[in-house]
Amino acid sequence: MSGILILSTGAMKLLVPMLWNAWSGQLTQANIPFHTFNLWFVPFAEIFTGLFLVTGFFSRFGSLVMSFMMIVATYVHLTVHDLSAFPLQPQAPITPLALIGAGIYVFWYGGGAWSNDLKSTEKS
Repeated sequence: MSGILILSTGAMKLLVPMLWNAWSGQLTQANIPFHTFNLWFVPFAEIFTGLFLVTGFFSRFGSLVMSFMMIVATYVHLTVHDLSAFPLQPQAPITPLALIGAGIYVFWYGGGAWSNDLKSTEKS
């Protein structure tokens, strides 16, 4: 579930102009360094992280990356006070905090019974 959410978030930042502009505004207002780099890198990192989690490959690595990104997202939610910077979500960091919890769970317990990580370690 968290993989689908993070995957779609990255894709929407790249494909929906309104969200691209809001994302750019969030970076600027939160004083995140390397604006242009992060404007492009983070959506692609979200897409790849979501793919890791959805497919079950490198689940624990994906959960760590997602948790780190969501810590930064929580910072952004707490420092940006312009409501127009969050067009599809509440300004409170509800989603990032929930994804941090999901990331900790996946890191601790692994990808689950259907995880490709688990299948690659099973003995035939």
